[in-house]
Amino acid sequence: MAGRVRVGIGYDVHRFAPGRRLVLGGVTVPHPRGLAGHSDADALTHAVMDAVLGACGLPDIGTLFPADDPRYEGADSLQLLDEVLARARARGWRVAQVDCVLVAQEPRLGEFLARMRETLAARMGLGVDAVGVKATTPEGLGALGRAEGVAALAVALVETVE
Repeated sequence: MAGRVRVGIGYDVHRFAPGRRLVLGGVTVPHPRGLAGHSDADALTHAVMDAVLGACGLPDIGTLFPADDPRYEGADSLQLLDEVLARARARGWRVAQVDCVLVAQEPRLGEFLARMRETLAARMGLGVDAVGVKATTPEGLGALGRAEGVAALAVALVETVE
């Protein structure tokens, strides 16, 4: 990699709520409950956005897309990711790699991980090999272990645009 590089970390968690779609990494996952939130509550994409923003020295998603702003009610998180990427480019950065972990007792996510990787990679203009998406269970521990919601962690590597 030429130029400067930086690393950022992102974390997001949302509780389950009835009557909503479950969207993770831009992929709709069949489940009787979705995630509560002002936007589509895509915890994976939110963690990726915060990781990119942190690496670029920009404010977090709560500051850029506040939950009390009606413009973001029901927002598609992939469109918000587009805005984050545009802000990164405007500051002279581009995403080089992202690695993520989903933490959920339910649903089982293994069959959806490849589509999440592909969706996020395409949106960020990366090869699939530059995006990692894994899932683990909390082994019944805590709120996530009681299947009260889903958490996501992400690390982003950004590099200067030449």
